[in-house]
Amino acid sequence: MEPGLRRKERWAMEFGQEIAALWGEYFESREIGVDDDFFALGGNSLTGIKIIDRVAQDYGVRLSVRDFYLAQTPARVAELIEQGRAAA
Repeated sequence: MEPGLRRKERWAMEFGQEIAALWGEYFESREIGVDDDFFALGGNSLTGIKIIDRVAQDYGVRLSVRDFYLAQTPARVAELIEQGRAAA
């Protein structure tokens, strides 16, 4: 594997962990893994909206509710944020 690819994958994992930590703030400070499912954690519409608003505030990317719910995990939400940043 090329060093640049490893660096990109490592960064993506770290960013996913950052998003998981952000989610943890809305789930009673529980430790959330990058592949934990929003709904399995007990996520609901209010929690989802709060996280979406926080992402917009912290990262400057406004996720749609639909995209957020379809993503379901911090790792996939991190990918959506990166796609939003790249498109901006």
